[in-house]
Amino acid sequence: MFSSVGMAIEVRGLSKLYEIYRKPSDRLKQFLIPKLLSIVGLGEGISYFNEFWALKNVSFDIKKNETLGIIGRNGSGKSTLLQLICGIINPTDGHIFTRGRIAALLELGSGFNPEFTGKENIFLNASLLGLTKTQIEDRYGDIITFADIGEFIDQPVKTYSSGMIVRLAFAVIAHVDADILIIDEALAVGDAIFTQKCMRFIRKFRETGTLIIVSHDMASIQNLCGRVIWLEDGIIRSEGPSRKIAEEYLEHSFRETLADECGAHTSIKPNRKASKIDAAEDKYLSMYESIFSPYNNLNESNGWKTGCGEITEVEFIPREFMHGSIFRGGEVVRLRIRARIYQEMESPIIGFLVRDRLGQDLFGENTFTCTMEKPIQAVKSGDYIEAEFIFKLPMLPDGDYTVMTSLADGNLQNNIQHHWLHEAAILRVSSQNIRYGLVGIAFIDIGMRKV
Repeated sequence: MFSSVGMAIEVRGLSKLYEIYRKPSDRLKQFLIPKLLSIVGLGEGISYFNEFWALKNVSFDIKKNETLGIIGRNGSGKSTLLQLICGIINPTDGHIFTRGRIAALLELGSGFNPEFTGKENIFLNASLLGLTKTQIEDRYGDIITFADIGEFIDQPVKTYSSGMIVRLAFAVIAHVDADILIIDEALAVGDAIFTQKCMRFIRKFRETGTLIIVSHDMASIQNLCGRVIWLEDGIIRSEGPSRKIAEEYLEHSFRETLADECGAHTSIKPNRKASKIDAAEDKYLSMYESIFSPYNNLNESNGWKTGCGEITEVEFIPREFMHGSIFRGGEVVRLRIRARIYQEMESPIIGFLVRDRLGQDLFGENTFTCTMEKPIQAVKSGDYIEAEFIFKLPMLPDGDYTVMTSLADGNLQNNIQHHWLHEAAILRVSSQNIRYGLVGIAFIDIGMRKV
């Protein structure tokens, strides 16, 4: 049934049934009446519950040292799957085989006793994860340093904020020498500084361990995971490379949201026959100069649209004439996005995001934020609208960057996406110097002196 070569987790035909009772007395009836009927020879053909299959015949493998993302809407079965892998609950059907110690950060505060202090919960939680008392004592100092909750370590956990609970829980699982690490959206409540500390640990852990991450943040999923499983209604709807599955899931989510309001929703597939504009060969010799070669990619862009409007043009324009329209980074540019309207919109919005090859959002903006005081008037079918963003182009490391563009109607909190293009334009960057971080800056001066 299981092939042990190179696999950390193997799941075969996994199913989980929950019995849903309308009232507590039905649970007692279910416990007694079928047994009594069986005793008197009348069979057991009666039940007082409704069946809910959280998972249905799920099968997959995870290789050692692989990072797998699991996505899906609330109620799709993600948390149930993780609990089954961790052995917290038993499957109704199917089998799971794991190799190595598993550490999991699931529901907030799981594995903690709210009446115990933080110190007492460290010993409790770490012992549940397989450490001996001596091992916990040896690592206790490192755990409280990682958690960094100060004097609260001696206070009952019931007095902790959600962020402090996550700090303590993650500090424990980071020091138990796990072979498999499972994280279920728990880091969403942490502050930025601690989240960055956790991400440094996760990136280091990926080098030697197996990682499973559940998240609704598609940028994080694409950044961390090589492969993604999309769960829907307890079954695997799709599985594959993180970028491909994340884009499919995002499109599906918008389609479901807009189906009742906008009718048919059309996917946009790229025209692979369209010609590409080659990157320019001009070379700049200045210390911080990079070559930015932008080109329109509308014909090859993936995305979706409702039919109420569409983006027809995306163009980068230098503010002043430059040789060959090649950008170097640091200069002021214009990003012009034009759209055609097919159905009346009360408050049209045009926006963009620049993303790196891992799908991480680097920067972006939309017209609603900047036009709140003077919003554009309602537009009708046949109208054209044009948005223009003027900004200083940052310096970027070598590579290709995609420009996502969108046309929506509404406001920042409540809007309908009518046209979404993942790769409406491409920025191809050739830099002669190594950059540090995701975005570079032009230093005015660098020096060092003895003081």
